[in-house]
Amino acid sequence: MNKTVKRALALMLAMLMLVSALAACGGDSGNSSGSQDSSQSSEVEDSSAEESSDAGDEEPTETGWTIPSIDTDDYDEISDYYYDFNLKEFHELCEAYAAEIDDQNKRWALEALAEAKLMASGVMQPTRCGGGQYAISAIAPGSWTSNGWGSDSSRHQYSLVTDKILKTEDRDALKKLLNEKRGTGEYRAAAIEYLESHGYKLKDSLNFSFGEMPTTYDMVNTSRAGDAEYSIGSVDSLLYYDGEDRELPALAESYEVSEDGLTYTFHIRKGVKWVDSQGREIGEVTADDWIAGTQHMFDALSGLEALFVGYVTGVQDYLDGKCGMEGVGIKAVDDYTLVYTLEKKTPYFTSMLHYSLSYPMSRSYYTSQGGKFGEEFDDADENYMYGRDPDHIAYCGPFLTTNVTENNSITYKANPLYWDAENVTIKTKAYYFNDGSDPTKGYNDTKARTIDSVNINSSTLVIAKEETWEGDDANAFDTYVYVTSTGADSYFNFLNVNRAAWVNSTDETKAVSKQTDEQKEVTHAAMNNVHFRRAIVCSVDRTTWNAQTVGDDVAVLSLRNSYTPGTFVTLSEDVTVPVNGVDTTFPAGTDYGKIMQAQLDADGVKIQVYKDDPNAENGRGTGDGFDGWFNVEYAQSELEIALEELAANGITIDESNPVHLDFPFPAQSPTRTNAVNAFKQDVEKNLGGKVIIDPVECQDNKEWYYAGYYIERGYESNFDMYDLSGWSPDFQDPCSYVDTFLPDYMGYMTRCIGLY
Repeated sequence: MNKTVKRALALMLAMLMLVSALAACGGDSGNSSGSQDSSQSSEVEDSSAEESSDAGDEEPTETGWTIPSIDTDDYDEISDYYYDFNLKEFHELCEAYAAEIDDQNKRWALEALAEAKLMASGVMQPTRCGGGQYAISAIAPGSWTSNGWGSDSSRHQYSLVTDKILKTEDRDALKKLLNEKRGTGEYRAAAIEYLESHGYKLKDSLNFSFGEMPTTYDMVNTSRAGDAEYSIGSVDSLLYYDGEDRELPALAESYEVSEDGLTYTFHIRKGVKWVDSQGREIGEVTADDWIAGTQHMFDALSGLEALFVGYVTGVQDYLDGKCGMEGVGIKAVDDYTLVYTLEKKTPYFTSMLHYSLSYPMSRSYYTSQGGKFGEEFDDADENYMYGRDPDHIAYCGPFLTTNVTENNSITYKANPLYWDAENVTIKTKAYYFNDGSDPTKGYNDTKARTIDSVNINSSTLVIAKEETWEGDDANAFDTYVYVTSTGADSYFNFLNVNRAAWVNSTDETKAVSKQTDEQKEVTHAAMNNVHFRRAIVCSVDRTTWNAQTVGDDVAVLSLRNSYTPGTFVTLSEDVTVPVNGVDTTFPAGTDYGKIMQAQLDADGVKIQVYKDDPNAENGRGTGDGFDGWFNVEYAQSELEIALEELAANGITIDESNPVHLDFPFPAQSPTRTNAVNAFKQDVEKNLGGKVIIDPVECQDNKEWYYAGYYIERGYESNFDMYDLSGWSPDFQDPCSYVDTFLPDYMGYMTRCIGLY
């Protein structure tokens, strides 16, 4: 452990002693009815924590908690402590739904109750969803799936891209056509006919913009969408969703499911070739390549491995070192037969196979690049080259990466040996760098046809409404702009309950906090008070905040009020579950979000994550398109409770001694700068100056990403609040969202609140 981390952990131990005292007489922080009343604590200096490095022999506190040793497994123990302190009720409900193997509807209801406890805890503030924004595009609707889970929305080989930006009226007609043809397999031909008859020509290139370089090209060794997006075309999956959202064969020509629902047998397509980055054949895809890819995923421990735990037999035993791959329920029966054996019946199992946890990897190529398996795996070895750049991976997908230029471009060409090459419409693809410093660049590049699609921001919205493009009768806004559909991806602000870094872990000169040690301790104590966190998340007008990036016109449309979209699943039969000990029946047809809302209402937490709305797409209700969190009166009342509880433990917070919260942002981006300042203004005004938001300038996107998005462990999270992250589901069940906040490294997102 390096000295910087040890110093930070020493401060954390001092803070832990303080919060232990705060918790001594309190209940679970997720329950609004129980406050964190506690006995008086003594003020602990940083130096005394430094001297307690042999703290394994310390006496237990009143909570029964023993101060952990810095020299042993202290960080895991500290994470366990703060997790239980802040998310105990949430976790208990997670364990309840995990036990529901056969009753899918009851499982969904319990997942909704658990997520309500997560929302009530205030460790995260939902902000917006993907979509619900103004855009212009030359890409026809139905070019790829609209399903919100998996990675198929980034599979672009069959896209329909036109030479001109699509007019709004033509896009609307195509969307209507897609809805009419959905599920028939007839949309694609009908769309091509419509486009050609309305003066458009299809082109075989597709271009986007991007803001940050990928960190790896190893598809099964990353959980970041920011990595996977740029490599998804290098491999194919067993199945894929097309533009009509049909699940179709890809590398598996067919599959069968056993009567008990526990065995899935896939028949692998014969003759599919592995090639190198130059398109030269290096082998054939066989069932063993899924065994190799899965074992590498387990060994790499990038976060993907947790998705199979509890589903595929033997996975946890492998991760615990109790068995080898022979003990895992993934078998290559022969070269073209792959079998998955499950621990429990999982109706949505195939939806899990559209994400990189089930991608193949050429075993022979991997080992030729220094790759090893099991205990011998070491990606830090100087001879290990796999995935370090696109020239050191094997391809079986539709695209080969042809060039990567740092902060400039990433380019691709069609793989001539791709198994479905004759149906691929896109022959070249590219991403062009945009650091965000010029908010009009994407719009101008799309207008010039350098890129094919862009969201309209607050700056370009004004331009689109004022200018008329050559040959048009109306302005660009009326002619080309449309509102994108809301998606399943959710974005949010995180509140760090266990901060241990005040500079970036990769460079101590980057994103440097100005907090004093005293301010750090006060902030830490405040952030571990559920009422304080609720005061923060309910004090911000999220519509105004969102308008800084997308413009006033559509700012409310993309607002999301929960982690899982409120209409992600709907009960197919009546379900009775206990809500705070009272059996409550939710009838068939009840949306997931409505169950969440019932739990929040029962807890007296004044957050609205779902509302009945007959005009919503499902005709019942929605969790999007309104601000159910902004409630100044409630925020102020929650702050008063928090300040009373903190004062009872010797911590005085007022206008003269406010809580300071660091909020990193990319200073080169005008829209992000405006957004953080809008957030600051709301919090400070609505909470009476008792909380100060300190924007921490990051000079470029890379510095900003390394403050939070690129962190591997919770102790690297260099912020009190952070808004650069989101999540899209990996499969068709709400637990794909909710499980990301499980403890003990099982939840990918817990690192974003400073844990694990």
